[in-house]
Amino acid sequence: MKKGLIIVLVIVVIIIILAGMVVKKYNTMQKAQIDVQNQFAQVQAAYQRRYDLIPNLVNTVKGAANFEKSTLTAVIEARAKMGGSIQLPKEAITDPNAFANLQNAQAGLSSALSRLMVVVERYPELKANQNYLNLQEQLEGTENRINQERRIYNDTAAKFNKLVIIFPNNLFANMFNIKAAELFKAADTAEQAPTVNFE
Repeated sequence: MKKGLIIVLVIVVIIIILAGMVVKKYNTMQKAQIDVQNQFAQVQAAYQRRYDLIPNLVNTVKGAANFEKSTLTAVIEARAKMGGSIQLPKEAITDPNAFANLQNAQAGLSSALSRLMVVVERYPELKANQNYLNLQEQLEGTENRINQERRIYNDTAAKFNKLVIIFPNNLFANMFNIKAAELFKAADTAEQAPTVNFE
């Protein structure tokens, strides 16, 4: 009788220890996942700031006589492709297609804004406009913030990804359907400067 009781107690203790390990691993992964989601929200906030600055920038530039309408149209269209918002559901962090769509839309907007900034060099009256200079400074600061937030997001996501792929964490991640986070990558055209023809 005593032997049977001891065996049952040992089995119960082992089950409690294993359950504790599972709970601890699960909680660690959930906390790391929240860190990734929080940092992704910071990236979205920086994107939103840029998105919100664009109408003011476009309106200021529109005031310059004979400014290339095609350049402004490209910026307006790239902004419109965002569909009114840059917010994505939390699941998008682990959905390669949704993440790629966000990144492609942002790359198109960045490219259009870069072309706009290059074209402005032809317009001394616009470069001297204080409203434009203020908006340009805010936009440049926002672009720097976007790059910084994306870098921090990638660091946070890489740390999370390492956590969920190592053994035995990968077993628990699969059990609880915890997926690795997507990372921001440089756009295919990142090494190319915007092409502007002044002829």
